[in-house]
Amino acid sequence: MMKAEQLEVGGATSKVSTRARSNKGISAMDLVLRIVGVVGTLASSIAMGTTEQTLPFFTRFVRFNAQYDDFPSFRLFVIVNAIVCAYFVLTIPLSIVHVMRSAARGSRILLVILDTVMLALLTAGASTATSIVYLAHNGNNSANWLPVCQQFNDFCQRASGSLIGSFGGIVVFILLILLAAIALSQQRKHSL
Repeated sequence: MMKAEQLEVGGATSKVSTRARSNKGISAMDLVLRIVGVVGTLASSIAMGTTEQTLPFFTRFVRFNAQYDDFPSFRLFVIVNAIVCAYFVLTIPLSIVHVMRSAARGSRILLVILDTVMLALLTAGASTATSIVYLAHNGNNSANWLPVCQQFNDFCQRASGSLIGSFGGIVVFILLILLAAIALSQQRKHSL
């Protein structure tokens, strides 16, 4: 009878350690995704914040200048990406704690809530910049807006490229939220 109880206890311990290892793997992936998010949003913010092009007009004294801060949507884009980048940097230590203590439940729930808020903020910033880039490339015939990317090609290429890191950050947030949900559901199974 004693051997059967020991066998059952030993079997339960191996299942718990396997689940703990899978939660550590999820936490490690969380850490890697947060670092990727820092790189993407920082690159997007820098690329858009340094976007500028000057074109001569008739003479060298009259010039047309296009800068990112001429467009409120691009300013919002730079600010939002900087905020999200700072958020990623500030949550990396918490992610490291989750790697070391994969059973942390309250902080993981807090991260899911904050990640969702930052996902909404980043989506709003990227969407506003995307609409302006679309108008710059294609114009709008019904509003009589002409495409300006034929003249300001370098400006438009750089603005378009900066959107890539921001949309990459959106994908990172979606994956982070899904990973946290999986980790929380596995912890929930342990407690039942």
